[in-house]
Amino acid sequence: MALMQKLALKQGQSLVMTPQLQQAIKLLQMSSIEVQAFIDQELERNPLLDRADAPQESATAPMQIADVPDAPFSAADARGDEGDGALSASDGVNLTTASGPMSPGPDPGWQSLRGSGAVSLDGEGQDYAASITRPETLAEHLTGQLNLHLRGAHDLLIGQHIVGMVNEQGYLTGDAAAMARNLGAAPQDVERVLAVLKTFDPVGVFAADLKECLALQLKELNHFDPAMERLIENLPLVAKRDYPTLKNLCGVSLDDLHDMIAELRQLNPKPGHAFGSDPISPVVPDVSVRAAQDGTWFVELNSETLPRVLVNNQYAARVFGGAAKGEDKQFLSECHAQASWLVKSLDQRARTILKVAQEIVKQQDAFLVLGIAHLRPITLRMVADAIEMHESTVSRVTSNKYMQTPRGTFELKYFFTNAIASGDVNVEQHSSESVRHRIKELIAAETPAKILSDDDLVDLLKAESVEIARRTVAKYRESLNILSSVQRRREARSKR
Repeated sequence: MALMQKLALKQGQSLVMTPQLQQAIKLLQMSSIEVQAFIDQELERNPLLDRADAPQESATAPMQIADVPDAPFSAADARGDEGDGALSASDGVNLTTASGPMSPGPDPGWQSLRGSGAVSLDGEGQDYAASITRPETLAEHLTGQLNLHLRGAHDLLIGQHIVGMVNEQGYLTGDAAAMARNLGAAPQDVERVLAVLKTFDPVGVFAADLKECLALQLKELNHFDPAMERLIENLPLVAKRDYPTLKNLCGVSLDDLHDMIAELRQLNPKPGHAFGSDPISPVVPDVSVRAAQDGTWFVELNSETLPRVLVNNQYAARVFGGAAKGEDKQFLSECHAQASWLVKSLDQRARTILKVAQEIVKQQDAFLVLGIAHLRPITLRMVADAIEMHESTVSRVTSNKYMQTPRGTFELKYFFTNAIASGDVNVEQHSSESVRHRIKELIAAETPAKILSDDDLVDLLKAESVEIARRTVAKYRESLNILSSVQRRREARSKR
């Protein structure tokens, strides 16, 4: 049978990623700092773009009367539609869905602090090129160690908050009890996470004062003996050079005392300074959440993070009318189309962030009211279905975006946790973090005479309508650094 060649026309549909759509998607996953840098580049490249000088009102959307227009990729994500792609040349970025000033927040003291270059906790989206051209900040260095030492959203949320309370010298500026109250977490949880964080590099970070900072470094060197402990407890006498008193307090000879003081001088009293002297400034949240008088929540876009650009119509008309060459007119037309699309993309980006944030607040109302133990199990798919967007869009929105809440400032992605099935049809699924928290509470309440095995924990949880396998209980227990029942029983016997 002979092979034949022929030409034929065939009609079909395919997804085409235009440059404009690629730009809109890229803007959506950028942090506010990256968006500002991108706009600065566009302002230099496009003569028809201008920065809006007039201040704009923040986008305020009460949950009970929220009326946010369809976001850029609500239906287009699934179909691949590009949209009309054009705005009037006079249109700027309009982000007001309901009038209302931006709330300053309940108390600036609980805001999480970050370095000038905030990064994602899981390492995604880090600007490695920027890390080459500038020194790594202390906050970035500590954040990069979180996932290596902590597991689960519960501990990561606590760890993220504690990292935010470290000043540029490396000292912890907040009190553990106060942080526990702000987060709605058990004080022992905060103390446990803080103990892990104190093992981070550089040695001495997260100390409450100079004494603890020096003690942490000496413990790392295995030189923290009783004599050195007493020396650190009497640092004012060291400053006064009251050697006779110190010699008696430490119970050492004068030569040994001089050696101990010389060792102290080799330690670093400000371990955070190894990462430069750039001041650590508060992270600027993209979204702010505050309580309303009727018990609902106000979800607001932060006007400080919203870029203000518009198309300069007057200048566009003047230069377009004076363009003599066809190629000049073509260039101006492309600049005008690009500027209009950028303005629209920025407007849609803000509306999309607001819409996703509203749904997160709606789903995690119990966390905002009661604390971390009440994190609700939600997924990207659940939020995407609720607001009729594609799951990939929600994923981009939650990356490198921060929400300021009455319990602190958190990255949006850390409101998503896995679900554990419920044995009661009338009870919704349990968050894996709330189950982990409950396991820790049950073990903490056990007595030496009745040490709970993993099977015992399974039975107790099932009695609370939590359907969970024994191997899952064991995995959660190990992630909490809790010993097995056999090891705990041995420890209990040794203390008798």
